[in-house]
Amino acid sequence: MTRDRHSPGGALDPADPEGSIARTAEAYSNWGRWGEDDVLGTLNFLDEAKRREGAALIRRGVSFSLSQRFDIDGPQKGWRRRTNPVHTMLDTGTDAALGNQGLPHGIGGADDVIAMPLQCSTQWDGLGHIFDHGKAWNGRPAEQVVTSDGDLVTGIEHMAAHLAGRGVLLDVGRAIGTDGELPDGFAVTEEHLTATAEAQGVSVGRGDLVLVRTGQLTRVRREGWGDYAGGAAPGLSFTTAGWLHRSEIAAIATDTWGFEVRPNEFAHAFQPLHQVAIPHLGLTIGEMWDLDALAGDCAADGAYAFWLTAAPLPITGAVGSPVNPIAVK
Repeated sequence: MTRDRHSPGGALDPADPEGSIARTAEAYSNWGRWGEDDVLGTLNFLDEAKRREGAALIRRGVSFSLSQRFDIDGPQKGWRRRTNPVHTMLDTGTDAALGNQGLPHGIGGADDVIAMPLQCSTQWDGLGHIFDHGKAWNGRPAEQVVTSDGDLVTGIEHMAAHLAGRGVLLDVGRAIGTDGELPDGFAVTEEHLTATAEAQGVSVGRGDLVLVRTGQLTRVRREGWGDYAGGAAPGLSFTTAGWLHRSEIAAIATDTWGFEVRPNEFAHAFQPLHQVAIPHLGLTIGEMWDLDALAGDCAADGAYAFWLTAAPLPITGAVGSPVNPIAVK
């Protein structure tokens, strides 16, 4: 049995997921913290002052896209009907050249359409994405929040104006791992996170948008997708729930498919940290972010804080959204 010294009576007992999850959820719940009508959760921590702080970090003007590509060669394997994007042209240069578009004076054009699950590549999990025992964020009944019409209460569109501010990279792969990478199944603890921040000389606190690099994406790019989507992976330990709560960060994202360590640390559980972080903490979680180029630059100049803008598409009622995050230093 592994003790989380920060959790009130909290024991990470691999044989008792139900009890461990319930105790942790109760200890770190933010239900009611911002009122019964809240739809933003921990994004409430990201205020105007924090955005000004983030904007002041722009010195060189160099920018980094933190998005993986969106195409048919992505990592998805069909689990829960998650497929890779299918891109189809509606109008092409051939149509224009053949005069099939019916437009005057020689003008022609191209149009296209894409069909994809909203969580097939770099994305945010919205607050309606995960439930705990039939309860959604802020204690609402799940069946009253997300229906066949979508998320009627905490749809991702509510977050569209908020996800921009001070970004912080915790490159745990470089600080703790070997050759910049953590092995699959490696549980990143609070101690790893704080040690990384100290080694990088960066602070993490209220309202920050935290990015955790494990190096797994680096590895799968070298070796092939394999089981990246749903398989074994480094990731946050369940015991980091206390740190996620106490640090008062606004959101967190990783370079892995599932954010938390896989296999999970409990017997007969599935994504237990999600089960606490989203419906109880109200934490926005990002997955499958490409942090490699940014991490290389941070290692070179020693600056691990930057301006980050990562607005989701305001898709009404969606429980997740693709995103092209941009870090500017």
